[in-house]
Amino acid sequence: MPPPGATSAASRAPPAMDFLEEGSWSLSFAGAGFLGLYHVGVTHCLSQRTPRLLQGARRFYGSSSGALNALSVVCGKSVDFCCSHLLEMVKQVEGLSLGIFHPAYAPIEHIKQQLQDTLPENCHILASQRLGISLTHWPDGRNSIVTDFATRDELIQALVCTLYFPVYCGTIPPEFRGQRYIDGALSNNLPFADSPSTITVSPFHGTVDICPRSTSASLHELNAFNASFQISTKNFFLGFISLIPPKPEVVADNCRQGYLDALRFLETRGLTKEPVLWTLVSKDPPAPAARTPDATPSFNCDVPNLLVKDVPSLEQLSPELEAALRKAVTRDPSSWARFHRSGPGQVLTYLLLPCTLPLEYVYFRSRR
Repeated sequence: MPPPGATSAASRAPPAMDFLEEGSWSLSFAGAGFLGLYHVGVTHCLSQRTPRLLQGARRFYGSSSGALNALSVVCGKSVDFCCSHLLEMVKQVEGLSLGIFHPAYAPIEHIKQQLQDTLPENCHILASQRLGISLTHWPDGRNSIVTDFATRDELIQALVCTLYFPVYCGTIPPEFRGQRYIDGALSNNLPFADSPSTITVSPFHGTVDICPRSTSASLHELNAFNASFQISTKNFFLGFISLIPPKPEVVADNCRQGYLDALRFLETRGLTKEPVLWTLVSKDPPAPAARTPDATPSFNCDVPNLLVKDVPSLEQLSPELEAALRKAVTRDPSSWARFHRSGPGQVLTYLLLPCTLPLEYVYFRSRR
């Protein structure tokens, strides 16, 4: 019996023969907030198992945090780099007494500084015509897909705009080429999702090509912002933690799930040499179908839908990804940091809030 959702995903995926002609397909990454690490797991699986899917792609589209992942692919950033930077921000929020409501929380400023410090000088050249960033024009809500970038600063500013979620990130939208724009996910969360030559990726349960497959019996879907979401408690939870991050370990598991979902997509499409997922759940996996090197890959809907909890360790599938995640979730081992994370340290922090919060508010507001 095929896993739940396998047929619907296969039916909207591009024909397998399209993958034989380089440049005939693109990838589109949905906005995901703090769940952007899911995209890192997906792209690492594709680069490890079928690198030609990334190397031969015509363009990488993205909105919000999906655009950050698309840029990391275009610029060739390592999985260790992506995991460390994304989880570092999650750990910073975890260390704030009021979380995202603390006056020190400034996601746009933090990400912009990281981009300025880490992007190569020729990133705008690498991104032009290969990267498509979804932007929402303010205030009329029109969508724009930007694919040309004249300078490095212009590319960074486009990313800042697509990441800017109104109120959550501030009250005055940033500018790009003299116009104000906000989060691209609010007008087009999955650019070119309707195109049969686009491989779509989302960390939310739905009917896109690479996404978690829900075991829920609910058939209700919400179609909004050019994306489809299954109406379920799991998706509500994912939506919540995309804005208010959980512990780093939970975000890391989301990355591992992205790897497993991408591997299921590849096996369903017949793009892997052996049934890797079956070896994790059965001692006697089915033999791969014999075909000539020039044969067109065929669909295989009988692929198990595995969750992270079903896999004892992802290290046997991807040692590099597992090592990067374990390194990235490691917290500061100093004595003060351990005390701050402890129960007594947390109690002391909250008791001192009436004294420290006004000073911190004035300090961080003056810095901005």
